[in-house]
Amino acid sequence: MKFLKILCAIGFLVVLVSNIWSISGWIEARGVYDDICYLRQAHLFDRFGLRGIDTNITFDDDHYLKNKLKQIDFPGWDDAKRTPCHTWISGTDKHVLQYPPGTGFILSLFPAGFRVIPLYILTSVVAVGFSLLALTYASTLYRLMLVAAFGDTAIYLMINPTKASYSVAPTMMVCALVGFLTAKLFMERSRHRFVLWALVGLLIGLSVNFRLPNLFLAAGYCLYLAGAFLLARSKETFLQAASFGIAFLIGITPTLIANAINAGSPFSTTYGSVDALPPELNATVLLSYLVDVQFTLLAISVAWTAWLWWANQGRAKYAAILVALNLAVNLIFFMTHPIFTPYYIIPIDMLSLWTLLFATLDLPGERVAESAAFPRPANA
Repeated sequence: MKFLKILCAIGFLVVLVSNIWSISGWIEARGVYDDICYLRQAHLFDRFGLRGIDTNITFDDDHYLKNKLKQIDFPGWDDAKRTPCHTWISGTDKHVLQYPPGTGFILSLFPAGFRVIPLYILTSVVAVGFSLLALTYASTLYRLMLVAAFGDTAIYLMINPTKASYSVAPTMMVCALVGFLTAKLFMERSRHRFVLWALVGLLIGLSVNFRLPNLFLAAGYCLYLAGAFLLARSKETFLQAASFGIAFLIGITPTLIANAINAGSPFSTTYGSVDALPPELNATVLLSYLVDVQFTLLAISVAWTAWLWWANQGRAKYAAILVALNLAVNLIFFMTHPIFTPYYIIPIDMLSLWTLLFATLDLPGERVAESAAFPRPANA
């Protein structure tokens, strides 16, 4: 087994090198409007520090955004009213960037003109790190094969389809870490359960600052904790839910501040009318998902969740319940959203798959009573 694990680790590194080779040839000015807007947020942080969270178009007095749009021959590049991914907010009398500030902030940590390549290399390295961590849990040949296949795929996914949006790269790193911590919540005895719930809540909250739809990554956790409290009505389940909820709110604070500055209220959206449309089933959107790699990952997640629930006992079942709730809520939202992209459901796919992987790998180690993960009512 040790020799096979070494071979698997070498395989992960080979895929990593392939990723780095591919990423090293990328250019930031690839003509995608979203890219330019994320880079504009990074530029604002470079110029103004944390005050760069204010994305008023008037701060383009150095013509950074106009020059970027001109480079890609955007029609009306010098007309603020036609600027892509910016929204007119009547309450504040501003044209502001529609995206939350997190992705721009992450990009601003890297040198101007060389932001994207190091971000995606870091994303790939994180995937390798968690794949190697999973390798240490593989105790049988079957689990070793599972980790090898999953790890190679996950590392590759860190550039494709992740490269479709800069916001997905930091989200993918968070999903890997949250998936690992979620599995630990269910599969291991821990005296620090409240801390783990708080860490998971904080990380998912932070992910909302990268992509606003990441709000839905918390849905399954909220429903699960609510169910735990209703069944147990105990101080422990209440504190677990409170730990998660408070940490989640702390995590999304930057977005709430950005909304207050740019849209006039923490709970007002900076997104345009297309993204704010009510849910509606659209045959074209559904078909687009069905023929996309995202649906393949979703199908694997659903099947794996069903197996984890059906073939195992105790805490593994409760891990499967949480994943199933999260998948259901996110599926309903994105399948009724009027827009399709090749990355919309990648975050929930990967969060689910990382959780399922680490939960499956730790199945031989089930040693704790069910109540440690999902406390039952006192009279049960």
